Amino acid sequence: MNVRILGLGNVLMSDDGFGPYTVRVLDAFYEMPDDVQVIDAGTPGLDLTPYLIDADVVIIVDTVKAPGKPGDLHAFKLEDILRHAPQPRLSPHDPGIKEALLTVAAAGRGPKEVLLLAVVPEWVATGVQLSRPVRSGIAPVIGLVVSEVERLGFRPKMRTIPRHPDTWWEREPEFAAL
Repeated sequence: MNVRILGLGNVLMSDDGFGPYTVRVLDAFYEMPDDVQVIDAGTPGLDLTPYLIDADVVIIVDTVKAPGKPGDLHAFKLEDILRHAPQPRLSPHDPGIKEALLTVAAAGRGPKEVLLLAVVPEWVATGVQLSRPVRSGIAPVIGLVVSEVERLGFRPKMRTIPRHPDTWWEREPEFAAL
């Protein structure tokens, strides 16, 4: 079985970076079995299809415009995602999750299961900091991802010594002395 955990979002647009940030924290704290890939997919738009092709299960971590207050968690399964008409894409970087799923399904190479775990953003504007309500969603989403991977029969291993998450966008730039 091939499982892919995808973090979607733009780390340079504040809360939109929730998906990439969360999968990087997940990777820092957990070692996944070989058949489980943790991927920061960024903002692939319709180029999401290569991440979906031939995966048995895909878990997507992202933000979502949905009812509720910032930081509220929503979970959608494949049938929930496919139930509604595709939303208009406002830029080439919009996720296009439904369109990508339909494309790989038409080729007979789509995932059998999809779980979208998403939080409601507080703001999406230029910046690299997650808002407090969205940041508070990281641990619960990681817990749900680990539970889902375990439900599938895999055993993620918590790292004895966690790594520092590779959140390059939060680092201070290093400049050589002039």
